[in-house]
Amino acid sequence: MLGSGFGTQMAQVAVGWQVYAIHRSAFDLGLIGLAEFIPLPLLALPAGQIADRLPRTVVAAASNLAEAVIVSLLLVVTLEGADQLWAFVALAALTGVAGAFGNPAGRSLAPEIVPTNLVAGAMALRSVAGQIATVSGPAVGGLLFAIKPEVPYAVAAVLLTVSALLLVGMSRPAAVPSGQAPKLESVLLGIRFIRATPILLGAITLDLFAVLFGGAVALLPLFARSILHTGPFGLGLLRSATAIGALAAGIMLTRRALAGRAGRTLLWAVGVFGASMVVFGLSRWFLLSFVALAVSGFADMLSMNIRSTTGALATPNELRGRVNAVEGTFISASNELGAFESGAAAALIGAVPAVVAGGVVTIVLAVVWRRFFPALADVDRLEDIRPSLAPEAA
Repeated sequence: MLGSGFGTQMAQVAVGWQVYAIHRSAFDLGLIGLAEFIPLPLLALPAGQIADRLPRTVVAAASNLAEAVIVSLLLVVTLEGADQLWAFVALAALTGVAGAFGNPAGRSLAPEIVPTNLVAGAMALRSVAGQIATVSGPAVGGLLFAIKPEVPYAVAAVLLTVSALLLVGMSRPAAVPSGQAPKLESVLLGIRFIRATPILLGAITLDLFAVLFGGAVALLPLFARSILHTGPFGLGLLRSATAIGALAAGIMLTRRALAGRAGRTLLWAVGVFGASMVVFGLSRWFLLSFVALAVSGFADMLSMNIRSTTGALATPNELRGRVNAVEGTFISASNELGAFESGAAAALIGAVPAVVAGGVVTIVLAVVWRRFFPALADVDRLEDIRPSLAPEAA
């Protein structure tokens, strides 16, 4: 997690700065998010089957190696001048393909390894590892980019390769023994399971709409350059701010897991996330923007931990790959598709109105979601969640 997360974050800072520099267009930043998202819904079902029928460590390692190759190609693009948008869009699409196959397997490993009573803490600890990389990666990536644009890509390629080798060293058997080819019923079982589990469906869709409308990460290069008037290092610090808040929440959760009222805490966290986005959109002061992003990261980590733990405990191990593949599509829709929505909205009505309006919509969602999914709002102790549907076909 540290190796791959650090490398990915450094590369994302460099890509964002280079893409915005080509045409100074917020819409171009949105196109990168859209290109990363498109492969996910197309490949989610076969990726879920692969995650359940092959050793998950091998699948995740192969994905990291593919991302190392993509980052190496970004290095080549940078050496050639980095003045063609199509090259970044094409490589973003390839990144989406690699993530589509690797994420379901990688997200299924933690609940497979640890006992049930430790899953919530393990998910928080996993997030802490990722957030440490996210705190350091953007700042270091921005600093390295300011020194020489090729350096962050070269370092990222090495780190992703090392991460893949570490994953290969974790030998885990396939969750579902290999045998005859899976039937269509088996491929679709992840979707059926989510639809039949209200707390899981409610948590996933809430995250989808909250980040889809409330996220502003894709517009950070615009805010850094045109509103806050800072350079690549300042952009890296802004990207690190959300991770700093998330890291603080993650450390808190590893030391003391949520004792109860997890559903209500989830809704409060989403509301605070939306409010922080309103503050960030209105801010013209770098320090205030930094704090607002840190608060958003803290709230997002709380909601993400509750959602991911709910999914891990409510899903049988032999279905986790397929369920995580479907859930990953929702998550990526909220991130990559949300990046496109942010870019398009900023191009139409301006960056500040787009971010503020998105934050307001997120607050409204947190208020009304209890009516749509009362079972989610009423969740008390996460440790008491058990699979609510036995798999009908593995």
